[in-house]
Amino acid sequence: MSAPRKRLISAKTGERLLAIAGWTVVWLVVAFIILPAVVVGISAFNDRAILSFPPQAWSTRWFARAFSYRDFSEGFRNGLIITAFASSIALVVGAGFAFALDRYSFRGKMALEAVLTSPLVIPHFTIGLGFLILAAQIHATRTFALVIVCHVVLVLPFVMRSVYVSLRNLDSRLELAAASLGARPGRALFTVTLPLLIPGLFSGWLFAAILSFNEFTASLFVTAQATQTLPVAMYNYVREYADPTLAALSVIYIVVTALLLTIANAFLGLGKVLNVEHVR
Repeated sequence: MSAPRKRLISAKTGERLLAIAGWTVVWLVVAFIILPAVVVGISAFNDRAILSFPPQAWSTRWFARAFSYRDFSEGFRNGLIITAFASSIALVVGAGFAFALDRYSFRGKMALEAVLTSPLVIPHFTIGLGFLILAAQIHATRTFALVIVCHVVLVLPFVMRSVYVSLRNLDSRLELAAASLGARPGRALFTVTLPLLIPGLFSGWLFAAILSFNEFTASLFVTAQATQTLPVAMYNYVREYADPTLAALSVIYIVVTALLLTIANAFLGLGKVLNVEHVR
C-alpha cells in the first residue's frame, strides 16, 4: 500500500474516532443534565412520606396532594395572572423595540440594545432586590403590578430576540411590493409585515410565558403572601415538609413545559424562528 493511501486511511480513521468521541461527550453531557430530572421523576412515585430514592413502594398520592394543596392552587392562579399580563406586555414592548432596532439607525442604538438585553447577564436576584428597594423608596406595596413589571423586564430580551430574528428572516421585497402597489407604511405593516411575523411573535410570547411562570429568584423578593407565584409557594413548602409532593409537582412542570414546546415546534418551527436551524 502506498504511503499517500496509508495517510488517507489514517486521516479518515482519525476523523471517525474524533466524531465518535464528540458524540460520546455530547450524550454524556445530555445524560448528566437529564439524570436529576429522572431521579426526581422516580422519587415522585414514592409511597413513603419522605423524599427518598429509590422508592421502596409505589404510589401516586403525592400527585393528588400537589393538585389539592391550597397554596399551590393559589400560586398557580397568581402565576397565570402575572404570566398573562407580563408576557403580553413584553410582547408589545419587545416587538416595538425589535422593530426599531432592526429598521432604524439612531444615536445610542447600541447602548439601548445593551440595556434591554442586560437581564440576560444580570443575576435575577439582583433585579428582584432592586425592584424591592425601588418599591420601598416610592412607598409601593408588593402588589401584582410590581411583580408584573419585574417579570416584563426579565422576559423582554427573549421576546426581542425572537421578533428580531423573524424580522431579519423577513423578505423585504414583499414590503417593497406592497409599497409599490400604493400601500401606506401603516397598511403594509398590518397587512404584510405582522402576518409574516406571527410565528416569531407567538414563539416570543410562549417563551416569555414559560419563563415568567417558572421565575423564582426575582419573584421571591417582589411577591407577598397574596401575590406569591407557584415557584415561591413551592419554596415555602419545602421549608416545612420533606415529602415527595414537590417531586410530583416538578414532574407536572416538566411534562407541561415539554408538551408546550413540542406543540409550538410542530406548528411554528422554533429552530427557524430562533435562527438555530441549519440550512443544508
